[in-house]
Amino acid sequence: MTASTLLKPFIAKSTKDCLVANIKQGRRQTLINPVNAKPQNYYYHQTQSSELQHALECATQAQASWASESHGHRASILRTAATIMSQNKELLSEMETSDTGRVIRETKYDVDEGAECLNYYVGLANTLGGEMYKLPGSSLGYTLREPLGVTVGIGAWNYPLQGALWKSVPALAFGNSMIFKPSEYTPSTALWLAECYAEAGVPEGVFQVVLGDGQVGEELVQSDLVSKISFTGSAEVGRRVYETAARGMKKVTMELGGKSPLIIFDDAD
Repeated sequence: MTASTLLKPFIAKSTKDCLVANIKQGRRQTLINPVNAKPQNYYYHQTQSSELQHALECATQAQASWASESHGHRASILRTAATIMSQNKELLSEMETSDTGRVIRETKYDVDEGAECLNYYVGLANTLGGEMYKLPGSSLGYTLREPLGVTVGIGAWNYPLQGALWKSVPALAFGNSMIFKPSEYTPSTALWLAECYAEAGVPEGVFQVVLGDGQVGEELVQSDLVSKISFTGSAEVGRRVYETAARGMKKVTMELGGKSPLIIFDDAD
């Protein structure tokens, strides 16, 4: 029998007098191959409340330093991440296929599109700025674009790598930090992405990945340290996220509901 491999959440080490809780305390989840419904040799333990609070505090500290860096510095790091991703195309596409059951030619395209996403927002971040207005007399008015702070991304099961990139790349490019929760069924490539960012030079705490079901996402959405939530999932859960976020006046972006129904006839092979 092949030994199972434990997947660990990607959470920053202690930067204060707070310690990460023992991950074995959480509920165990084994990854399932959707093609044959058989267990994969990977499992994880659900991220606990103490770990989430630690991640949020570390994200808050790291974001201030990250936001103070120039656009050019952040862009250079994210370009490096795009290069690392392209160099690992075969590995990433295989991981994505194992988690989702999608064919390899599609998941290879996802990796290519992910590198393009990184390069696109790197370029965009260098072009967006504030505006200046002439007011009566000698006065001038101006607008200044500033990072929001700590953001949360909650991804779906069908496009886990693309979802993690679509949410994290704009956030990081513009000076925010992000805590990302992938679907409990497809966490592998989000964890790889965290390693990729770290290798490229993204500072510790700027991008973290926590693991688990909706309870984990709910705790993140409720936190007063969070300024923005990007959620992909069902309309039902989206309403709950919106209601919770509204109580804290948090900004929200949502992609809700399945919009690609299929009809399978009796003669389908």
